[in-house]
Amino acid sequence: MSQISINHDEVDIVIGALQLDLKSFMEEWRPVFSLFHLIIVKDPDLKGELEIPAGFNFDLYTKSDIDGVVGSSSNAISFSGYSCRYFGYLMSRKKYIISIDDDCIPARDSAGNFVDAVSQHITNLSTPATPFFFNTLYDPFCKGADFVRGYPFSLRSGVDCGLSCGLWLNLADLDAPTQALKPELRNTRYVDAVLTVPARTMMPVSGINISFNRELVGPALLPAFRLAKEGNLRWETVEDIWTGMCVKVVCDQLRLGVKSGLPYVWRKERGDAIESLKKEWEGVKLMEDVVPFFQSLRLSTSAATAEDCLSEIAAVVKEQLAPANPVFARAAETMVEWVKLWKRVQTQ
Repeated sequence: MSQISINHDEVDIVIGALQLDLKSFMEEWRPVFSLFHLIIVKDPDLKGELEIPAGFNFDLYTKSDIDGVVGSSSNAISFSGYSCRYFGYLMSRKKYIISIDDDCIPARDSAGNFVDAVSQHITNLSTPATPFFFNTLYDPFCKGADFVRGYPFSLRSGVDCGLSCGLWLNLADLDAPTQALKPELRNTRYVDAVLTVPARTMMPVSGINISFNRELVGPALLPAFRLAKEGNLRWETVEDIWTGMCVKVVCDQLRLGVKSGLPYVWRKERGDAIESLKKEWEGVKLMEDVVPFFQSLRLSTSAATAEDCLSEIAAVVKEQLAPANPVFARAAETMVEWVKLWKRVQTQ
């Protein structure tokens, strides 16, 4: 595979700021982040001034900016906590969006080399995905790989990739019950591989380290699902899990691909699993209903854009899930409001 040429003007890096002091985070990423435009969104619940080192090209959005843009939709759509990143997605006008949490720093590969997460994400998005037939050598467009014997030639051109899901070393993205039972468990395995998630297969997407093609699936990355006792830490939320299943359904409907694997980041310690369990347990239980719902969900042939798909998903959520739990009714309402907001902001 030839080296991918990155047009820096096509990329926004979105950072949701959940801590005031971003100096060490930004300095760790300086070799990469200094090459691109950044969108930094301050958690609207965070008090005080952000500390951002010089030498970066960025736009900063705060609570007043969010209120000014969202307006009356603010009652349905929340940008608190990790959800502040979605405001960055909303404001971007670039083709590709990279999103990395502020508790992550660059990883090192098995040889000790600095991992350029942005470059790998753009490679994943710029090369075709193969969701309709699994290649046992993983991504055939990666260096050193190709299609295996028996892979249909009619499918080898692949399809556009809409979403790239990176991974993380050190603190694994486990749910609160697992983390509470295995507090010492750390992810130390660096697997040098990328694969396309097969069509009609659901997966838990984490917003820790992702990128996507905004022009193809932008509105499908949305802050719709919030628990009654949701907190601001990763263990205390399942909003990105819900979002991931929404965007996977959208990609399947629009014949787009989703990739998982490289690039890795190194995730630092944050949060208390026992305390988070008290807030997340509702979400853990709800997933038993949510996953089968998305696995069986099929959209109409008239759903030809991400906005169309989200509107249909919201309608089915309201019809099939909302009667059992008001959290689903709120999610459906938020999805409808988000589509309206996305269309309005994108046309301004």
